[in-house]
Amino acid sequence: MTVRTAHAFTDDLARLDAVATAEAVRRGDVSVPEVVEAAIARAEAVNGQLDAIATPDFDRARAAAAKVTRGPFVGVPMFIKDNADHEGLPTRNGSKALANARPAKHTSEVPEQLLAMGMVSLGKSTLPEFGFAPSCETLDGVATHNPWNLDRTPGGSSAGSAALVAAGVVPVAHGADGGGSIRIPSACCGLVGLKVSRGRLIPSLGSRLMPVDIVTEGLLTRSVRDVALHLSEAEKLYRPKRMPAVGHVTAPLGRKLRVGLVSEAPMGGKVDAANRQVLEETVALLEGLGHHVRPITFPGVEQFAEDYLQYWSMLIWSAVHHGERLFDPSFDKTRMTDFSLMMARRFRANMGSTPGNIIRMRGHQRTYRELLRQSDLVLSPTLATVAPPLGYLANDQDPDQLLERLVGWMPFTPMANGTGLPAISLPLGHDDETGLPVGMMFHADLGADALLVELALQLEEAKPWRSLAP
Repeated sequence: MTVRTAHAFTDDLARLDAVATAEAVRRGDVSVPEVVEAAIARAEAVNGQLDAIATPDFDRARAAAAKVTRGPFVGVPMFIKDNADHEGLPTRNGSKALANARPAKHTSEVPEQLLAMGMVSLGKSTLPEFGFAPSCETLDGVATHNPWNLDRTPGGSSAGSAALVAAGVVPVAHGADGGGSIRIPSACCGLVGLKVSRGRLIPSLGSRLMPVDIVTEGLLTRSVRDVALHLSEAEKLYRPKRMPAVGHVTAPLGRKLRVGLVSEAPMGGKVDAANRQVLEETVALLEGLGHHVRPITFPGVEQFAEDYLQYWSMLIWSAVHHGERLFDPSFDKTRMTDFSLMMARRFRANMGSTPGNIIRMRGHQRTYRELLRQSDLVLSPTLATVAPPLGYLANDQDPDQLLERLVGWMPFTPMANGTGLPAISLPLGHDDETGLPVGMMFHADLGADALLVELALQLEEAKPWRSLAP
């Protein structure tokens, strides 16, 4: 079977990660305008195949490039996920309900930090409606494509960001993770995706309004050192209370760990052959590095899944019924997907359980932290299967069927969001039949983000991952 791919690794700058790009600018090998212009050319060349850009902002990027002179990520081009505000651009959240949204007056907290670090935004990247589903497939048949296999989803909800980074358009891009939305597309597109500890990064207004904050923001990257530098620089701009410092992690892990292994999908789901094979390879890699791996099971999975789905439904209900106040006066809920409307009805039918649901959501963190007293890390597949074909998770199907498919495909990722624990997806394998990357995920205890980065550096060194770059 022939696999159709698309990439923009057509110039030397495309092959550089963010750290190397900034170093080249500081050395004077290339100017910021040259870096940005090359990235714009790559975006224009490949986006027709990817459909990953929600709103291009190339003219303002050129103007910004002429002014950027310093910063740890000086001159690094990137995209902002279209559920975060960027002053002067509309934030449509991937929804036709916000088709007429006004330009934002301010830039959201995490994107503002990225710009303060010297990055240059080229525009907004695509996502499914409000990030409610992990595949960006709209009702009019337009979809964001996986550059490794154009017939497959790049995952989501940070779909456009993942596709643009994996294809070599930009070295990094902004993402947000409320149920796996950084880690899922990272697994689908062969990237590094870190969901940080709850409270690690500066919270957005939306996070501060949640009774239990399940959303964190960050970067999708091709290298671990890009993640490490971003964490250390973000910490200088916002230092969380009661959270151990990360610092700048530059050295691979130098000690042996106890790793708990979760090999079976919760809730009776099935892990496919490709993920099972890569999981076995990852266990062998860890043991070869001296780590001790033992099987464990996630505790209380059924109750957690019930609580998480009800809580997620509550957030969707809030968007459906309060969109004018939460997002923009032009919000038109009649243009929302059947899936979003079904999930809102699901919450309404069970609204009386909300107080108990929130109390239990807060308690799940204690349960899973207890598990991590017996293991330093927990390993599982990031997803139950490789990225499915476009259409499998599309919004034009029966919404109950779509929910069933979502739960079966992404049974591992929501736990980090519900508990607030950090987790990272690493591209530790490849499925030759579909041409797709396969991601493995590690959970750590609250605040142990540095440990995940150290392990990622060790694994990247021991088993460098594939790239679409020729």
